[in-house]
Amino acid sequence: MDRKATIKRKTKETDIKLELNLDGDGVSEINTGVPFINHMLTLMAAHGFMDIRLTARGDTEVDYHHTIEDLGICLGMAISQALGEKKGIRRYGQASVPMDEALSSVVLDISNRPFLAYRVPLKDSKTGEFDVKLIREFFRAIVSSGITIHIDLISGEDPHHVAESIFKAFGRALDQAVSIETRLKNSVPSTKGML
Repeated sequence: MDRKATIKRKTKETDIKLELNLDGDGVSEINTGVPFINHMLTLMAAHGFMDIRLTARGDTEVDYHHTIEDLGICLGMAISQALGEKKGIRRYGQASVPMDEALSSVVLDISNRPFLAYRVPLKDSKTGEFDVKLIREFFRAIVSSGITIHIDLISGEDPHHVAESIFKAFGRALDQAVSIETRLKNSVPSTKGML
């Protein structure tokens, strides 16, 4: 199976090239100009067994918002493109992942219905120069490609640990949702006959 996608997106604010292989080994080459997001996307790829080659230039001198949002848009587009008609996929995925004191849950449905529920209350949201509140914008952009995602922080205080648990859980949940269910016999996982 060849479930790959290449996305190029260039705006006045960002210039992004993303190559995604959903059936990879978790290998990644990531350079977004935002070191913290490089780290998070590397973890996501490794734990989701997807291969990612990603380069991005953005107006980070303004702030990280445009870059993070456009990265989410590109990843969502790549997932959608790689899945095509979505025949034979499990559709649903869920994972809860701990990172020291942090525990996050990600549940998703590749449903063609964009929705994000993001319940991640944090007292302190800064880790280094990065504000983890931007992670919400990243996932809000991903769901625009037709995925329902529920992200819940079950426990945790350190923003780095919280972010890490979320990205690892997303990678694992996505891997589960895009995996092939042989009992579907290559049909779409919906009683409607389409997603």
